[in-house]
Amino acid sequence: MSEHKHQIVIVGGGTAGITVAASLVRQSGGSNLDIAVVEPNTEHYYQPAFTLVGAGSYTLDKIRREEKSLIPAGVNWIKGKAAGFDPENNKLALESGDTLVYDYLVMCPGLELNWEKIAGAADALGSNGVCSNYSPEHVEYTWSCIQNLKAGDKAIFTQAPLPFKCPGAPQKIAYLTADYLQKRDLLKDCQVHFLTHGPGLFAVPMFAKELVKVADRYGINVHYQHNLVSIDSANKKATFEVVGGENEGESVTLDYDMLHFTPPQSPPEAIKASSLANEGGYIDIHQNTMQHVKYKNIFALGDAGSTPNSKTAAAVRKQAPVVVKHLISMINGAELSQEYDGYGSCPLTTGYGKVIMAEFTYGGKVTPTFPLDPRKERWVNWWIKVTGLPIFYWSYMLKGYEWFFKHNTDYVDPTL
Repeated sequence: MSEHKHQIVIVGGGTAGITVAASLVRQSGGSNLDIAVVEPNTEHYYQPAFTLVGAGSYTLDKIRREEKSLIPAGVNWIKGKAAGFDPENNKLALESGDTLVYDYLVMCPGLELNWEKIAGAADALGSNGVCSNYSPEHVEYTWSCIQNLKAGDKAIFTQAPLPFKCPGAPQKIAYLTADYLQKRDLLKDCQVHFLTHGPGLFAVPMFAKELVKVADRYGINVHYQHNLVSIDSANKKATFEVVGGENEGESVTLDYDMLHFTPPQSPPEAIKASSLANEGGYIDIHQNTMQHVKYKNIFALGDAGSTPNSKTAAAVRKQAPVVVKHLISMINGAELSQEYDGYGSCPLTTGYGKVIMAEFTYGGKVTPTFPLDPRKERWVNWWIKVTGLPIFYWSYMLKGYEWFFKHNTDYVDPTL
């Protein structure tokens, strides 16, 4: 057992952690900042493209990189997992038994996938028609399931209770599957069902209205306030609990030939058990400054933070510069001056070659980057999703280029 000291410790080497580390190195001009990143995984995935892999538009290899290739030069990679936190003494424990001491702590560990919260899910996943794009080990199986659908089959897609990573992903794969079936003249002979825990298809009303039209166009049967509770893989049955409406509390069981499901998600147990977390288990930070409400030398960003924004890589793109600027300000003894406005983006793939680019801030304010009606499905948005954003992610965002994080566009109602 040993103790090591670093000026800045970043817990998590995913999108948020690498972006913050690279930005700190770049904006400090390669100065003597002592930065360590704690990350146990040796592979890094561009998670926004999991939907594309599941729909056969990408290969998994195309969105995978070795973690070591992304760690910025001069940054220490501690290949391990945080097991406990002692923010009163500026320390954290690693699973190895070692202790890290820090001046500043950046928390971005991401979310854990709680497969066990759905009875039978862990054993069912990856065989007999049960798939999930949230699992990199099984995402390619989704494409196999789609290709194996035939006339008379029933495909079921589920959405778990919020919050979870990429809230649009569960329905995006449903639309792509329906489009695949339609292009092969099979959709009219198949049933496609989308069951969501929520009362609507999307949290922002403008986009929810458009997505209802998309679902209707494909003939998708949408069931609101239905939560998946168990999977009987042997008999191909999925059981749901009705969580709202006049039938609340009832149980509904559906047969399926293909079942794509979204697992419940939460921050790691070590965080939920620590004084860093709020009552919901998320790291308790100010929604604009990203600073912990109690421990002023601790910041958090990404999916495990308590900020009420959509949990996407696009949100990290806007959160990272706020955290970086504030860290540099604190090191230099200056006041915090940057604010995060809740920006998130969800490129909603409504078919092959069709995407609604949903961009919004806190309160559901729509904030498109381009002066185009954001409600419309566009091929150019598909190009951005499939080609443009991955290039920016690997070549600019994860390398900390500051210009990539700038975005100041006020929404103008397209009906005016």
